[in-house]
Amino acid sequence: MEYLVRVDTGTQNISYDPVPEAYQDLGGRILTARILSDELKPTCDPLGKHNKLVFATGLLAGTAVSSSGRLSIGGKSPLTKGIKESNSGGTLAARLAQMQIKALILEGLPENTAPFILIIEPEGSRIIPAEAYQHLGVYAFTEAMLEQYPGASLACIGPAGERLYNAAGVAITDTDGCPSRYCGRGGLGAIMGAKGLKAVVIPEKGKVPLAREQDFKEALKRYTQTLKDAPGTQAYRDYGTAAMLDHVNGLKGLPTRNFSQGVFEQAEQINARAMVTNISNRGGEGRLSHPCMPGCIIQCSNVYPGPDGKTLVAPLEYENMVLLGSNLGIGDLDDIARLNWHCNDIGVDAIETGCALGVAMEAGLAPFGDGRAALDLLEEVRLGTPLGRVLGSGSGITGSVFGVRNVPVVKNQGMPAYDPRAIKGMGVTYATSAMGADHTCGPTARGEVDHTSPGDQADLSLKMQKIVAMFDCTGLCLFCIGAVAPHPNLILELINACHGWDKDLDWLNSMYLEMMRLEHGFNARAGFTKLDNRFNEAFTERKLPELGTVFDVPDEELDRILEFVEDKS
Repeated sequence: MEYLVRVDTGTQNISYDPVPEAYQDLGGRILTARILSDELKPTCDPLGKHNKLVFATGLLAGTAVSSSGRLSIGGKSPLTKGIKESNSGGTLAARLAQMQIKALILEGLPENTAPFILIIEPEGSRIIPAEAYQHLGVYAFTEAMLEQYPGASLACIGPAGERLYNAAGVAITDTDGCPSRYCGRGGLGAIMGAKGLKAVVIPEKGKVPLAREQDFKEALKRYTQTLKDAPGTQAYRDYGTAAMLDHVNGLKGLPTRNFSQGVFEQAEQINARAMVTNISNRGGEGRLSHPCMPGCIIQCSNVYPGPDGKTLVAPLEYENMVLLGSNLGIGDLDDIARLNWHCNDIGVDAIETGCALGVAMEAGLAPFGDGRAALDLLEEVRLGTPLGRVLGSGSGITGSVFGVRNVPVVKNQGMPAYDPRAIKGMGVTYATSAMGADHTCGPTARGEVDHTSPGDQADLSLKMQKIVAMFDCTGLCLFCIGAVAPHPNLILELINACHGWDKDLDWLNSMYLEMMRLEHGFNARAGFTKLDNRFNEAFTERKLPELGTVFDVPDEELDRILEFVEDKS
């Protein structure tokens, strides 16, 4: 039997409730959206007692299906003030599923400021005090936990979450016990901090029961072969997400110096080839490929070492290479890796923080290209100084405080590593996603369109938002899309065999519409209007120098997507 586990952070009471029938065929992002829509008043204070933080597993979590262990965390965002789901790889989703936990729900508000740790074991859950670890960085904290609970899986926050920064994320341990996988976007780590929870720790593995084991094995064999045969699988293993850097730079949409340019003159010094060369030549602890979750055959992750062969960060990925690299005018991979490590250790979203640092550099707080100065700014964030708190509040607040008008946000969330004036389909996704500027909600940079033309972008974005929604509900990694999206029957067969269901493709396809309606309906009730789905003039009026373009997809096209997912309730 699967359970919803509720933790009342005020009373520290823990309850295990059977999953209601209405939730039994939901998973991942649609489950977080449904619980939040059912149980939250959308106008609630994101850091108050009425908000909830939901950890939800996908429909295939904990099984042998490659790349099926994405964890969805949802709540009302302190950053956007709307609904938020952030997902990551790592080991926690599999462990929760193996403990028969479909969702973990944090609710209420503690009466004191003493943090605690939630330990989940086969016989139940318990709470232990965490005062000794208060404001401890993510890496040192994880090391301390793994000494006590060898082989455990963790989700934890750093000083940023404890200080309730809008940019705070939740770190998840990977297969090596490194807290390198982040549910970073939207400030969900601040909700966890407000609830007083320093970490979730699951010491033991379990096993997910399979309703039709033989059918599952046969479907798994076909799925695995399909994934292995896909060209993208080998490309991700060879270069990881870093392969996008040259592609986006070629499209002249690589965020550079606070999104003031779309081409970085030092791109070759920080691209995938440079990363692979450094990892290969330096040896030591470096690894060119690595699985972030158990059983993944794509293995797109990496371990990036310094000149001495010791790990600087694991992994080094495209978004962070850009937001902490070209966006700051920094052309040294080692500097970028150090910035990435400190973001992870402090517990802030590297995308949001990279945007905030770019805004701060435009304000004159540090010169573009100065890696040492960027590290000094991050130290302010770590220490919780007034300046650090501003930067930790995100790029929107940073721009307001320092009088910078060129701020790369939608719904107050910092833009990922694709300039919407060059890759306009991604701009449509930023504008029309309920999440704000979030590339994972509908990536279009690989689409076969003229990316600088306003035409066809809305249709492409909507197509990708539908596909991504389906994957986010099943818990499958987006890097499976190229291989598996053309074969939805494979996904359906695995789900049916795992759970003993007889669902059809209509059910699978209906999930994305229901999920998008729930999310946009929540935002509407929170007070969002179509005006929240627009870009500021820094992107509609200020031209990208290399292309002479602005974001000019008509408002009517943006509204057409929202009409498609309009909440009918």
